[in-house]
Amino acid sequence: MSGNILWKFILTALIIFWCVMSITPLQDRPFEEYIVAQATANEAEFTDLMEQAAARVEAEEAPTLFIALRDLGEEANVDYAKFFPQINVADIANQNKRNDILLKHILRKAQSQLRLGLDLKGGVGVTLMMEPSESVSQVQQAEQLQNAIDIMADRLDGMGVAEPVIRARGDNAIEIQLAGLSTKDNPEVIDAVKKPARLEFRRVHPELRPDSTPTNQYPVGYEVLAEEVEDPQSGEVFERRYFVKLIPEATGEIIADAFASQTQAGGFQINLEMTGDGAAILRNVTERMVGEPLAIVLDGKLYSAPTINDVLSSRAQITGSFSQREAIELANVLNNPLAVELRVDEMYEVGPTMAKSAQESSINAAKWGASLVVGFMIIYYFFGGIVAVISAVINVIIVLGVLASLGATLTLPGVAALLLTLGMGVDANILIFERLREELRAGKSIKNATAGAFDKVTSTIVDANVTTLITATILIWLGTGPVKGFGITLAIGICASIFCALVVTRFLVDLLVHRMGVSKVLGLELLGERKIDFFKFRKPAFAASWLLVLAGVISIAVHHDNILGKDFTGGDEMTVDYIERVEADAIMRVINEQDLGDVTVLYQSLIGEDREVLKLQTPFDQARPTLDILRSAFPNAGFEEAGINQIGASVSKTIQWNALISVLCALGGILLYVALRFEVGYGVGAVIATVHDVLMTVGIFVLFGQFDIFVSGQFSAPMLAAILMIVGYSINDTIVVFDRIREELDLNPGTDLRNIINQSISRVFSRTLLTSITTLLAAVSLYVFGAGVINDLAFVFIIGILTGTFSSIFIASPVFYWWHKGDRRHVEERQLTPKRYEWESQKEEA
Repeated sequence: MSGNILWKFILTALIIFWCVMSITPLQDRPFEEYIVAQATANEAEFTDLMEQAAARVEAEEAPTLFIALRDLGEEANVDYAKFFPQINVADIANQNKRNDILLKHILRKAQSQLRLGLDLKGGVGVTLMMEPSESVSQVQQAEQLQNAIDIMADRLDGMGVAEPVIRARGDNAIEIQLAGLSTKDNPEVIDAVKKPARLEFRRVHPELRPDSTPTNQYPVGYEVLAEEVEDPQSGEVFERRYFVKLIPEATGEIIADAFASQTQAGGFQINLEMTGDGAAILRNVTERMVGEPLAIVLDGKLYSAPTINDVLSSRAQITGSFSQREAIELANVLNNPLAVELRVDEMYEVGPTMAKSAQESSINAAKWGASLVVGFMIIYYFFGGIVAVISAVINVIIVLGVLASLGATLTLPGVAALLLTLGMGVDANILIFERLREELRAGKSIKNATAGAFDKVTSTIVDANVTTLITATILIWLGTGPVKGFGITLAIGICASIFCALVVTRFLVDLLVHRMGVSKVLGLELLGERKIDFFKFRKPAFAASWLLVLAGVISIAVHHDNILGKDFTGGDEMTVDYIERVEADAIMRVINEQDLGDVTVLYQSLIGEDREVLKLQTPFDQARPTLDILRSAFPNAGFEEAGINQIGASVSKTIQWNALISVLCALGGILLYVALRFEVGYGVGAVIATVHDVLMTVGIFVLFGQFDIFVSGQFSAPMLAAILMIVGYSINDTIVVFDRIREELDLNPGTDLRNIINQSISRVFSRTLLTSITTLLAAVSLYVFGAGVINDLAFVFIIGILTGTFSSIFIASPVFYWWHKGDRRHVEERQLTPKRYEWESQKEEA
């Protein structure tokens, strides 16, 4: 037992250490302070350089300290590596490149890995304009714009966890807002985004070179391009010029995938894998050009011109003097090439989209929720409660650590989801402790009861989480943008929950029981096993719930034009000039008092201009009426309309359909898994219960919203994740009940199916109720103390928790019962391995 405790302790400690290192620092550290602290050699000389760089910024000769230091290094021939001997950049020969990589590394280290979202901190925004073309029709331009938006989403948020805002602005521009960034700390943040990534493979003139050819003898159909070549010894960069054919032999369309890798010399290259047709095209090109150089040109820049030594087909490389980050960014851009060129129209700093008072109240709500969950668990379970809380906190740390390593963005709805993760994280612990109570009631010692409880509960925890993991996997596989991001977050949470339940909780309980000699792990028992005839109420409960679902569905159908917020439909964005600045909090109070609906208020500071403007984002045709109300409320502010644009949806129709298809496929995956792991009837019951829970939750949300009771009834972007979360919660609850039914069928061969189901529900009822209480404590706190979209999220969670608890008893179980016509033999005959009892074998032998 000591060995088991030791390895679990070491594994847990290592994981916590890695996660804490990934999360820290929790907040960005000022670059000017952090870089001085990191300089460990020649400190006096570096302090002098810092003063010179600061003077440049103050004199507006450089926009940021980062750029001032970089420019100073180039001009004064300063090698910054000598100030930071602990950072190994000795393999980079070129000094300017070495300085650039070193400064960027220090800048990244100064910033928090887990960025705060646009709602909490704001960020940087940019408007990219499409170059007009008379040859392109309006329909084609709209298609190009949507294509560019999709590509930008893949470039900026391939994992779906960064949460940028990417939407159309007018009919020829894209607005991008990146959370938690600023041009001060990230001066080149937008450079990689706007690259069109037009890749071409072009023929190089086999004989002539520009340096030895008179200008009047330049070959027709060729242009002069220069390749930058770095001397591996001195690091000096020189140009090698070629005549490169204007018409390409092949384009980037032949590429299926691009990825970065390290070369044998320690540098980095981009590997290209071709499509099926692309391999044939490349083979045809290289067959004709063996012994000749082939130019690889990206966005008009010559990267390399290798000589073709052999016929190529499925693979190729782009070589050059790339850093690792440059190679990765270039590969990402090549995987998402733009069909049109974009230019920066304006850049600006974006203020937080959620008012400060709303932020504070919602953060306080999260604190209250966490305190209530922790308090309840400790009061009810004593030592077990402390174990559960420690396990759940480690769960949250693991989730945050992994998300930070993926470069995720933490929004206020994300904070709410983490609180619910804390509430749901104790679920497996409650399952363990309630099973421990059963073992103790059977007269076992605390040591034997602990071993028995964990042995019996392991399959339940694994089955419940694997079904949810199937949902997460399909969301990752089929999803895009926020849908994929939610799938990744859910998968991380599930894996963390399984680890914490079966390793962390087991380690802590074993430590208490076996090493510390604690004989009473559990405290109160207010919810003992109760024999209730749940099935007596199944028909009225089943009918009433589906009538409520029907009412909700009808409400959705009737009000479908009004239930989608501007995140889904788009809207108007008005730029407002002012004489006197009014805080966003005060403006939002007026908007809420006047019940103006889905309005976002934020301030933007235009980069390069010493002025700030107010932005009002409203549903279509609501911007001017909103401005009129604000003028009346704040007559001294001098609000004046400076311009108005239509903005597209931040959650596109593609993402909406993608979410629906992903959920439907996930339900199919759950049905298949449960049918294989349990039996088909269980799978049918689980899927119907999940569909019931989603429809009821959405229906009640819309129904209440139409009568302005408790919620707005309008769907914003975070609501998509909330509904997907309900799917996971519903499945988890149902599988716990079904796992107990399966166990009771094995233990009670002479009991009919109705009594088996009743007995199973009775035995897990205390666990179901306690899990609902802990999660409801978190959700109700968010609703009571939160503000804005947090209220809507919390309401959805509350309804989802209640319906999930209800459906596992009165929907899933009755469907399973009716599927098998109330006959347990019907269940046993349809299992993959039909159950055979000892008395049946003896009868056959006789």
